[in-house]
Amino acid sequence: CVRRSLAQPIENHEINATGTLLVLDEARRQRIDRFVCCSSSEVYGNCGDERLREDASICKPVTVYGAAKLAGEHYTNAYHQTYGLPALVVRPFNSYGPREHSQGDLAEVIPRFVIRVLNGHPPVIFGDGTNGRDFTYVTETARGIAMVAQANSMLGRTVNIAYGRMLTIREVAQSVARVCGRPDLQPVFSEPRPGDVIALQADTSLARRLIGFSAEVGFEDGL
Repeated sequence: CVRRSLAQPIENHEINATGTLLVLDEARRQRIDRFVCCSSSEVYGNCGDERLREDASICKPVTVYGAAKLAGEHYTNAYHQTYGLPALVVRPFNSYGPREHSQGDLAEVIPRFVIRVLNGHPPVIFGDGTNGRDFTYVTETARGIAMVAQANSMLGRTVNIAYGRMLTIREVAQSVARVCGRPDLQPVFSEPRPGDVIALQADTSLARRLIGFSAEVGFEDGL
């Protein structure tokens, strides 16, 4: 994960980059029918585009996690080109939902907010709360990956799987407080964390056009 990669960059590279290469080579030897590389929106980093497009936005990862995921993408594309491996790359954006990690360096922002609010404490935001993410309900992410995996039109391609709307972390905190019945709990702010990307918002037109995928679960419904 992003947080763990800050303290353990070599381990992160070995798992996300070298690990992907090892699995790709085994897939080549076994002649598998379909290889889906599950990458991450973190590969985009702070590339500056309002909506991130697979074929137009220049990837500039800001963490070793993002860089290692991008390396895995390149290895996947190389195996498709060189060995004819039936492969594709999926870039999910900030999935959330049941069984999400709530503690330790794997913990995500939404369950942390929910736990604090349900216990009568204000959500804690790192930075000023203007950073934004494209939060996508986990069943939508899973559905999108499954649809992509079954589509021959996606072979050799890279595709975003996301809701297609960015929310700031401040908006997320307010929504959590409202859904949990404590709109009176206003967020408190702490020092920003290293490696946090400023904004991630997906252009989802490729997935809609090629496989008819469009995420339907709105944010507050997901909460």
